[in-house]
Amino acid sequence: MIARLLILVARGWQLGPSLILPPTCRYQPSCSAYAIEALRRYGAARGSWLAAKRIARCGPWGGHGYDPVP
Repeated sequence: MIARLLILVARGWQLGPSLILPPTCRYQPSCSAYAIEALRRYGAARGSWLAAKRIARCGPWGGHGYDPVP
């Protein structure tokens, strides 16, 4: 249930601010798509942890390229 709520938040980001802001994703899939897949695959606790780690890596000091959910 919590995972579904978090997925709705990520989808809200995809359908709202993400469409207005310029694309800045360094990874494929995007952080929001990664978060949705992680939440579906691992549930709220571990999925949120994986998504948070991914977002923390998504900066000028981080990497880039293909980075799938483990």
